[in-house]
Amino acid sequence: MEAASAAPAADKRRHPFPWLNLMATEPFYLLHFLLFFSYLGARSSASQTLSADLVDRLFRREIQAILAFVVLVAVKMVKEETWEAFVANTLLYAKGFLLAIALVIDYHLALCYLLGFLVISIITQQPPYDGLGDCSQLTPLQLESLLTEGSTSRFWLVEFRALCSSTCVQKCRIFPDLSVIYSNKNISFGVVDIGHFPNAAEKFGISLPGQIPTYILFDNAVEVARLPEFSYTEASVPTISKKLLCQHFELDRRLIQYVSE
Repeated sequence: MEAASAAPAADKRRHPFPWLNLMATEPFYLLHFLLFFSYLGARSSASQTLSADLVDRLFRREIQAILAFVVLVAVKMVKEETWEAFVANTLLYAKGFLLAIALVIDYHLALCYLLGFLVISIITQQPPYDGLGDCSQLTPLQLESLLTEGSTSRFWLVEFRALCSSTCVQKCRIFPDLSVIYSNKNISFGVVDIGHFPNAAEKFGISLPGQIPTYILFDNAVEVARLPEFSYTEASVPTISKKLLCQHFELDRRLIQYVSE
């Protein structure tokens, strides 16, 4: 245990700025930043060929875009629960503003940026949160074995996700965070990646791709609750949040009951 606990501490000392290290090494982030940074070169070249009136107009548009971008980012920083969702929305806003400003310079430049963003979306994917908290990474067979043959926990709350889905990537931090708070001897948390085991989706009645992630609570191998429910259509699937999961599966009540017992 001492050796295991020493490893994360060593990693933290080795990477004093983990997010900076992630953005410098992950192709998804690196390619986006390189494309955004290229605007400085395009802007410098354009200022030498555009008329003075057009340069002034471009400068005003840049100031307006920066102010609007800062406001939107500040709002998302408060509203979003996960780093992945915040970054995804920030990049989306940045792309929109960059394309709008590029149109002021030349529509050919805007088309080049649009093509660049499309290429990045095809060849890379936003990296998911790689922590598990107190969750167990399960295969469908392992889950079935735990539910049918019995385990130390009466309840199992399982997240079925596919990391090829941008929604799952943006929400993948929520479940491990909840597991750290609510995991105990009465309820355990597990994760099944149906991107690797697509047959599990049919087995547990999960509609792809509209109902991922799906969360199912089992009580001694019997499903007692799920989110989204069967009655939800793809358009009515609620936005997953910690508050919603806590309320839907009554995690606070279950924790209080466990502590009182």
